Formats: sequence, structure tokens, C-alpha cells
Amino acid sequence: MPEERFVILRMSALGDIVHTLPAAAALRESFPQAEIDWLIDSKFSPILAGNPDIKHVITMNRNNWRGVAAGVKQLRAAHCTTALDFQSLYRSAILGYLSGAPRRIGFDAEHSREGGAALFYTQKVTPRRKHVVERNMEIVESIGTRGKDIRFPLRVSAEAEEYVERTLSAHGVKDYFVLSPGGGWGSKCWPADRYGALHRALAERYGWRGVISFSPAERQLAEIVRREAGSPEPIVELFDLPQLMALLRRAKFLVAADTGPLHLASALGTPVVGLYGPTDPARNGPYCAKDLVVRNAAQEETTYRRDKAPARSMLSITVEQVEDAVDRRLRNG
Repeated sequence: MPEERFVILRMSALGDIVHTLPAAAALRESFPQAEIDWLIDSKFSPILAGNPDIKHVITMNRNNWRGVAAGVKQLRAAHCTTALDFQSLYRSAILGYLSGAPRRIGFDAEHSREGGAALFYTQKVTPRRKHVVERNMEIVESIGTRGKDIRFPLRVSAEAEEYVERTLSAHGVKDYFVLSPGGGWGSKCWPADRYGALHRALAERYGWRGVISFSPAERQLAEIVRREAGSPEPIVELFDLPQLMALLRRAKFLVAADTGPLHLASALGTPVVGLYGPTDPARNGPYCAKDLVVRNAAQEETTYRRDKAPARSMLSITVEQVEDAVDRRLRNG
């Protein structure tokens, strides 16, 4: 259907964008001649650089009205026939409406993050599967897409590779693992001092140094990890998104909670150990079957409430549990 013009609405966050990539890939496979655009928050747009499935990346700076207006103008100029809303929020649903697309598809009210968003859709999808990746696939399957494989098309730039190589060489590091102590919501986080203890145990066991992945707002967490790790110290360097992709792809493994770097690393094929408490790994866990999850929470403790302090179920995870999971994950290949 060469006349079809799709726009994917998934502006944030990092892990959610990663989970939407296979749906875009399946859409391209089923509609090879279609125009497929993607509306995304400006700060996350590097993840779509070089993506063969996307024709145009429409960026939006949501920090000011001028940026929003510019994004809406681009969106309307695309003259899309179908808007696919994977975000399920009022703002994404309204943007789909403002795009002028006559067909607007998203999850039904029960399965949308904000139920009222479904009022803006002309077609609603009731997901039957558990994992977010599979649920996103159900949206594109509702219009006839039949993707054969789950693909995560991610391109790591040569410039980012070179930067990471120079940075690690300056620290005398060749082989390394990555620890990511952040998590967006405090309730999903594992204490930073335990990441420090974990680094000490893993460095002693494998002879590799760790690199701490963190955002500008999480520098204090990274410094706590470094302080508690002792010698050898983990590397604390701030990497932008393209550089983070290069860093994760070359890592021996990553340990993180349910957060963007975990899902990005898993999509890049890096071995992952995920630390889970309030969120359900069956729904939000690393998608690679070989990756492992450490979780002590009972199913009734599952919640997506965004509390500031680490959940009791996260505090119940021990350093020894995580160290054992890393060992098993590496033995899995």
C-alpha cells in the first residue's frame, strides 16, 4: 500500500522507545513502500539515527510551547493516514488527533496509562499478551502486520565508538562491565551503596573494572557507588545517548534495575541481569530469553506506583544474589 503514511507516537522514555522498535520493524516488513515517520522527544532522537525502518524522525522539544508548536507543525505537514499511539497518554493521543490522521490506533481505556486517551482513537486494541514488546506488536498486527521476527534495529555510530575507546583507554581499561544505579522512580532503584559492594565483588571475581552509567541528575548516585566500591574504583564518566549505546554494546555484562539502559543493553545483545521489585519482569523485563532477573517480590506486591524511596522488595535483594545471577548469566553464553 504505497499510499499509506504512518506516524509512530512514542516520545519517551528510553526503555519504552526500545520496546517499540520491533513494532516499527514489523510495520516496515509488511508495508515496504509506506512512509513511516516517528514522533519522538528531541533528547531521545539519537536512538533512531540510521534506523532503516523510519523515513522521517519528527522531533519535539516539550520543554516550551515553541518546541511543541514546531513539532505539531511537522506532524501535520507529514499528512499521515494512520497514527499509531504506543504511549497511551492524553498528550500522545491529542498529538495523534492534531496530526490530522483519519485513522488513529491505540490501546483501549482499560490498558492505556491514561484511560481517557482512548477517546481520541478511531480504533482501539485490547492486548492479550503480557510483555510490552508483544503488546506493541498487537497494535501493528491490528492493521495487518505480520512480522516474522522481533528485531531491534540499533545503529552505533563510529564517532561514539571512537569516543568510548579513547575514554576507556585513558583509564587503562579494555574489558569492563556496566552498573546502572538509576531508575527514574525511586521505588525501582537498588541502593547505590550495594552497587558499590557489588562492584568490589565482581572486580575481584573477574578482574574487570566497572563503568557506571548515569544521567546528569544521577551523578550523586554514581559518586556513592564509586566511594563504596573502594579499589579498583569504577569509572565514572558521563556519556550521551550515542556514546552509551557504544559503551553498552562492548560491555561484558550490565546490572541494572528496570530502566532504560537495561532494555537498551538487552536489545544490543549485551548480557543483562535485571533487578526487579515493584514492577513485573513478565511485562517489563529484559526481552532476551537468556537474560536473568533477580526478584524477591511476591506477585501481589507488583505495582507501578511511582514512589520516591526504594521499595521493600528492592531492599530485599542481596549483593550475593546479584553476584550469583551474573555468574549464571555469563555461563549461559
